[in-house]
Amino acid sequence: MGPTVINGLPAHVLLVHFVVVLVPLTALALVVASVWPAWIRKLGLALPILALVTLISVPITTHAGEWLEKHTDSDPLVRKHADLGDGLLPWAIGLFAVAVAVWWFGRRATIQSSDTEDSRRSGAVALSVPVRVAAIALSVIVAAGSVVQVYRIGDSGAKAAWHDGYSAKPISGKDH
Repeated sequence: MGPTVINGLPAHVLLVHFVVVLVPLTALALVVASVWPAWIRKLGLALPILALVTLISVPITTHAGEWLEKHTDSDPLVRKHADLGDGLLPWAIGLFAVAVAVWWFGRRATIQSSDTEDSRRSGAVALSVPVRVAAIALSVIVAAGSVVQVYRIGDSGAKAAWHDGYSAKPISGKDH
């Protein structure tokens, strides 16, 4: 499904940086676009494309992580990290789905509001209020959930990687 080793290193430790950056960035863009519809025009297709790239990066990174898990000693911290990692894909799907919906409805509202006929304009405003409130609520929920999940995954991954990898006291001869 994707690379498992890059330049001699497990791909997961490199690919994870894409997810750590893309998920919060997509979440922020989604909330901004839903709260301030004028940003939908500014972002254009960037919002759904960003959400798609984010969605694609999650299973690629997870696949590389599953490969790495099979190539390390069995450890409860690694298993916890892997279990949490498996829970990110539904959030990424949610980010993508809501981003496409916000972009689509925002685009339609922009087209309708630029119409000069009062009847269409008033119809667009009447329809857009409940849709906009739903979009904001869904955006905030999906954005917060996905960012919290990325934090939980990252925290568990750091604990799994470093729990026995350092000393709290300087190792003798390496004080500087």
